[in-house]
Amino acid sequence: MRIAFLLHNAYAIGGTTRTTFTLAASLAERHDVRLVSVFRHQTTPLLEPPPQVPLAALVDHRDSAADRTDPRAAQPGVHFPAGESRVGQYHRLAEQRIIDWLAGTDADAVISTRTGLNVLLARFGPPRALRIGQEHLTHDTHPHRLRRQLRRWYPHLDALVTMTQADARAHRTGLRLPHHMVEAIPNSVPATTVPPADGTAKVVVAAGRLTRVKRYDMLIEAFARAGAQHPDWTLRIYGEGPEQDRLAADIERRGLGDRVRLMGARTPLDPEWAKGSVAAVTSAQESFGMTIVEAMRCGLPVVSTDCPHGPREIIRDGVDGLLVPRDDVRAYSAALLRLMDDQPLRTRMGAAARERAARTFAPQDAARRYDDLLTALRTRHSALPPGVRRSAADNRLLGTAALYGTTCTLLARGGLRRLRRTALRAAAHRPR
Repeated sequence: MRIAFLLHNAYAIGGTTRTTFTLAASLAERHDVRLVSVFRHQTTPLLEPPPQVPLAALVDHRDSAADRTDPRAAQPGVHFPAGESRVGQYHRLAEQRIIDWLAGTDADAVISTRTGLNVLLARFGPPRALRIGQEHLTHDTHPHRLRRQLRRWYPHLDALVTMTQADARAHRTGLRLPHHMVEAIPNSVPATTVPPADGTAKVVVAAGRLTRVKRYDMLIEAFARAGAQHPDWTLRIYGEGPEQDRLAADIERRGLGDRVRLMGARTPLDPEWAKGSVAAVTSAQESFGMTIVEAMRCGLPVVSTDCPHGPREIIRDGVDGLLVPRDDVRAYSAALLRLMDDQPLRTRMGAAARERAARTFAPQDAARRYDDLLTALRTRHSALPPGVRRSAADNRLLGTAALYGTTCTLLARGGLRRLRRTALRAAAHRPR
């Protein structure tokens, strides 16, 4: 099968880019896979794409590129949904290139990796191809005006993939999507070549963009409390972002400059995780929690806030990490202290974390689940005659028929009414 991934910017560092590269590499073992980046701002990607997977860009924003002087690049787009955080970047040129590429691609399946791109895929995706949208953000974080757009257009996708079961439920309910259309497939993390942490280093490690939602101010306060009993422990925070100056001032104000360090961005992070004994996550919300899995893969137990969606589906509380109520600094400090106090516990939890990450979040497992999804969608798609594009109503009724164990064939004319009658008959005769 020919599979194309559509990304916002494959040349920049980001969690979505990293996980897409990982998934593409695994699927390329059995399929013809290619990567398509809407934007390109430099010659070489900051993250290394799979060598066997070609990468192309639709809009070239490098200094010498002709696209920079195209007048359409100065005109606001009209199709990218309002309320999506990147809407300001999607000018007329970008939209036209996306629409033209969708019209001309020979891919059997297109997988878009951003909310706004999902909408464009739903609206302009080629009828012959499977149209799969990935949601790397949660339904709850979308503004209401964006949700209205998603409620209108997402039913035109063949499938929507979320990162967690909780978010799959939220999308089904909030957008009134049929159950069969939304699939939860977590992100995966490739095996590391770095020797795992052994629990002896007196270092707490955190990583991610320095933004308010990550609540690093809470982490610094919790570490200050727990660290008062363990003055030989240090905290390392990896990442860059708008909160850097404020966090640096907070560290200085608390007199922790020699124990809490803002380390900047590092790629790859595996060697830095392995230098620690405890991983810390204090986010107010997470769509999944890639840093949690990355830390676990390196043998670290994770202390995480029990924020909606991600952490509770990754961490087994008390087995491979500790979950703490969100915004409870005292409870978080106590959880850190529990692991600081007990090296055998750190070692035991770290080993369990490594085993769980390898077993549950391996790239091969994610690729297998996508294979299963593609096979199911292709079977469902083949119920349509050639050249007939399934509507949102068709999607819902196909799901209803499948729910009641009914096999339906849509015909080019009158098929929708026939499907509705068949589904209703199946529902009426369903055993109760």
